[in-house]
Amino acid sequence: MSGHSHWHGIRHKKALTDAKKASVFTKVGNMISIAARHGGDPEMNFRLRLAIDQARASNMPKDRIEKAIKRGTGELKDGAAFEELVYEAYGPGQVALLIGTATDNRNRTFGEVRTLLTKNGGKIVPEGSVSYLFRPVGEIEISLDGRDPDEAELAAIEAGAEDIERADGSLYAYVPQESLQSAKESLETAGFTVTSASLSFLPTQRVTVTDEEWNALDRLLEILEDHADVQTVWDNLENTHG
Repeated sequence: MSGHSHWHGIRHKKALTDAKKASVFTKVGNMISIAARHGGDPEMNFRLRLAIDQARASNMPKDRIEKAIKRGTGELKDGAAFEELVYEAYGPGQVALLIGTATDNRNRTFGEVRTLLTKNGGKIVPEGSVSYLFRPVGEIEISLDGRDPDEAELAAIEAGAEDIERADGSLYAYVPQESLQSAKESLETAGFTVTSASLSFLPTQRVTVTDEEWNALDRLLEILEDHADVQTVWDNLENTHG
C-alpha cells in the first residue's frame, strides 16, 4: 500500500482488468462473514457496513451478500468458519509485506502463501519481524472528481486525518482506526465522495529498490492478489516507481 502510485495503482489496475468476478465475490463474501460475526445489522456494525459497501461496489448480487451475512452470524451453516490472519514477509529488495488473509484452513493458507513467496523472491518471517514497520490506521479514499485537492485535504484534516497522500485522481486520508466511522461521515457530510474506507496499515519506514527489484515485487504482488485467501497486501516501498 505504500508508494501509493505503486500499490494503489496495482489495485486499481486489477479492479479494471480482473474478469474473475467469482473470485472477487468470494473474497468480499468472506470479508462480510468475518465482519458479521460481531453482529448482522450494518447500522450497528460499522465494519459490516464497510464490507457491504465494498460488495456493492463490486456489483455483488444482493442474495450473495445476505448469504454471507447469515454465514457470519451463524444462521447459515454451510461450511467452516473463516478467520483473519496476517502473515509477515519480505519481498524482493527486502520490502516488508503484511499479507492479510481470510481463511477456513490456516494450515493450507500458510503453506500456499509461503510457497508463492519462496518461488517469487520473497520469504515468510516470524511474527513481529516486520509489523513494527507499520502502524494501524483507518484509510479513506476520496474521489477528487474535479474537486480542488487542497479543499479535499483541508476537509480531511478537519475530519481527523493524520496523514494524507494523493494518487490517480484520489486523495488518501489516514485517521486513527477508532475514528474511521466519524471521519468518513464527516467527509460525506462535507460533500465529498468516499470511494472506500477500511482498516489498514501505514508504513513508518520505507525502502527504495532497483528497477529489477520493483518489477519482481510487482509480479509477486499480482500473484499474491490472485490467491483466493488473500484479501490485502501492504508494503513499505518508497514512492519512487509507478
